[in-house]
Amino acid sequence: MVVKDEVRKMKQVAPLVAAMDNETRCKALEIVAERLVEKQDEIFAENKKDLDAAAENGVADQIVKRLKFNEAKLADVVAGIKQLISLEDPIGKVTLHRELDADLVLTRKSCPIGVIGVIFEARPDALVQISSLCIRSGNCPVLKGGKETTFTNRILFGIIYNAVLEAGFPEGCMLQVEQHNEIDELLTCDGLVDLLIPRGSNKFVQYIMNNTRIPVMGHADGVCHIYVDKDADFEKAIPIIVDAKIQYTAACNAVETLLIHRDIANQFLPILMKALKENGVTLRGTKEVTDILDKAATDGYETIDESEFKEYLALIVSAKIVNDVDEAIAHINLRGSHHTDAIITENDAAAERFLQLVDSAGVYRNCSTRFADGFRYGFGAEVGISTSKIHARGPVGLEGLVTYKYLLSGKGQIVGDYASGKNSFHFKDL
Repeated sequence: MVVKDEVRKMKQVAPLVAAMDNETRCKALEIVAERLVEKQDEIFAENKKDLDAAAENGVADQIVKRLKFNEAKLADVVAGIKQLISLEDPIGKVTLHRELDADLVLTRKSCPIGVIGVIFEARPDALVQISSLCIRSGNCPVLKGGKETTFTNRILFGIIYNAVLEAGFPEGCMLQVEQHNEIDELLTCDGLVDLLIPRGSNKFVQYIMNNTRIPVMGHADGVCHIYVDKDADFEKAIPIIVDAKIQYTAACNAVETLLIHRDIANQFLPILMKALKENGVTLRGTKEVTDILDKAATDGYETIDESEFKEYLALIVSAKIVNDVDEAIAHINLRGSHHTDAIITENDAAAERFLQLVDSAGVYRNCSTRFADGFRYGFGAEVGISTSKIHARGPVGLEGLVTYKYLLSGKGQIVGDYASGKNSFHFKDL
């Protein structure tokens, strides 16, 4: 397969997909959900092939967790599809309706982006979510999943593609690429692909950004923080931290760094250490943290410098002591990934300062960072999480997959008449 040739065909059918009515797009998703349930045994059988291959190849545990597709994940993606169907149509929304002059009316309407290339990690549920979002928003996706989920992705793509064709979508409206070298081919498709969304390591995302002229949206790392303020309620703090670390350790919104206010460090750190140990989490802290924990710091505890703090995607978390909320904010803005960061406090002033000054896509108070998710936001699903500030930020749902166009309707007007002063604009919002 020559990727550019296939994408060129997709570019030609993209306007047809964009013009499909809401009823047809929703019907396509209904069929997708039905077929996924009908063919679940076949899907699980293909997923077992990927899991067996992962075991043979010694794939890391955090990746294995992501590539597993079982009854629970099937139920989640089907629920996400049903939620997507229930959402308001993102296409055709009028955001400006203005009369420039008599019988000269300007309208701004939302419309699909067009052809979107999504390169994502070894998560079969991600393929379903991304495809569903693109179907609902009238976009044509080019999908490249991780090689560890080759068999699962292949059957899922086939089921989804056949379902949309059954609903009346044109052939070539979706494309799956499987070979690694096809990523490089995709990067050369500027003018054909309208947007790229890479999901993966910082190194991988930087590679994509540096090797294409196609606009890129996404995030690299998920170095998420929780700051425990001096006015934190410990009974809230411990369950929040544990949930943010262990609920889905391999997720980009799992907490990786804990910042503890100096005034409570002596009291809070031993309690924290005990709770983390009970949940199989290894703590790594600065020398100040080590000095406070003293003999409690055992079982894999390691003293590290804050320059070594990173995204672990494992049952490991870093800790540092800070003097106040301002030092916590400064640390997060300097060393964080601008993904999702939280404060635990009962102090409204400290919370408001944190929420206002932390420069991240998601900034929370007294809750787990794991809430950073399109499904949990009521978006139905997400195509990814963006730490960019342009176009879309945070979990990218339907609204992040549409742009807009300006429609101008007149009755023979020409600019020359306005330049000469014969006619004049009066700008009236309708």
